[in-house]
This record gives sequence, C-alpha cells and structure tokens, in this order.
Amino acid sequence: MVVVVLLVGVGFVLRAHPVDAGLARALNSLHVGVLGAVGSAVYTLFEPVPAVLLTVVLTGLVWARTRRLVTAAAFAGVVALTWIPSDLLKVVVGRPRPDGSLLPHPFVPVQPDASFPSGHTVFVVALVLAGLMLVPAGPRRRVLAVLGGVVVLVVATALAVDGVHWPTDVVASVAWALAVAPVARIVWVDLVLTRVVQRGAARVERFRTPDERAAVVGEQTGRHRADEEDAS
Repeated sequence: MVVVVLLVGVGFVLRAHPVDAGLARALNSLHVGVLGAVGSAVYTLFEPVPAVLLTVVLTGLVWARTRRLVTAAAFAGVVALTWIPSDLLKVVVGRPRPDGSLLPHPFVPVQPDASFPSGHTVFVVALVLAGLMLVPAGPRRRVLAVLGGVVVLVVATALAVDGVHWPTDVVASVAWALAVAPVARIVWVDLVLTRVVQRGAARVERFRTPDERAAVVGEQTGRHRADEEDAS
C-alpha cells in the first residue's frame, strides 16, 4: 500500500529530524490543571487493556442492536485489523518518544516502546471508521462522523499535550487508520466473513422446508425495508 510505504519513509525522516520538537514542547506546556488531568485520563482510558474491553463491549452492543453475529464480528474485525498491525510500523520505524528531560511536564511513567505512530489514536480512529461502516448513508451517519471526528481530535490533542507522542505521530496515526481500515474491511468482511456466511447458509438451506424458506425471504425483505427507512 502506497500510504503505508510513505508512512515508513516519513517515520524514518522524522526519527532523524524531529521537526515538530518545538510544537511538542509548546503543547506539553499546556499539561496543567484540568487540561493536564484530562490528557492523562485519555491516555489511561485507551491503554491496550481498556481498549480491548471497550471493543468487546461495543461489539456486544452492535450484536444486541442488530441481532446479527456477523455484523458484530465485522465491527470487531475491522477495529482489530486496523489497530493491531500499527505496532509493526512502530517496530520498523523505531522513533523514540519525546525526551522527557526537554519537556516542561514529562509524562510519568516513561513509555518504553516506540512512538510512531500512536496506537491510541489508531484505535480511536479505527473505532469511528468501523462504526461508520455499519451505518447507512444519511443524517445519522453524518452525525456519527462529526462526533467521531471530535473524539479523534480530543484524543490526538490530549496525547500531544501529555508529551507521550510527537504531534506528527498522531497525524500519522490518522493517516494509517484511514488507509488500512478500508483494506481491513475488504479482507475481513468481503472475503472472510462473506465466504463463511455463504458456506453456512448453503449447509442450512439444504435442511429447510419450503415454508421455512418463504419465512426467511419475508424476514429479509422486511429488514431491507427497515434499513431503507432508517437511511432516509
């Protein structure tokens, strides 16, 4: 993928030339009072373990709302396949975290892993994009996009203010998620899940009576009409 290759190149350049060092210090100077507390809370909230738990909860809500296990699996899979591989980019680029000795309010504890990109930001963007993929085009999707954009902006800013990431780390994270999420959807939803569902449906269909088949068609028609009404 072109974007991923570009991000690797940009990461190496930024590792050698931290052009955003001044901006990193300026943003970290804001880590006081309420803003500092919010920044620290945001970092803790989207740590790996809470992030996994949040994904599980949201996946359960998707399942409860749609009554379709495959839809819930699609949501969880897109989030995971967008978020987890970003750690490979961290390892490849190996950009150090901002030097705490040069920051007004260094982050404690010091994070030992690489900085580029921000896994926290990738996760949040992946959540938003996976959610948007489940909502039909229309007013609700636009509202979700706006709210999701606000959440991403808050998280990205908080991480930069914390001084735990360079500002360019969070920008690269957004670019990564925007590039990888559509590919994750194609691989996981269009190829894997669709094939699994088709094989399962073919096996079940062999054992259905004519009346059961007619009932299934009626249910699918009703669901399609409901989706069209929601979209309008």
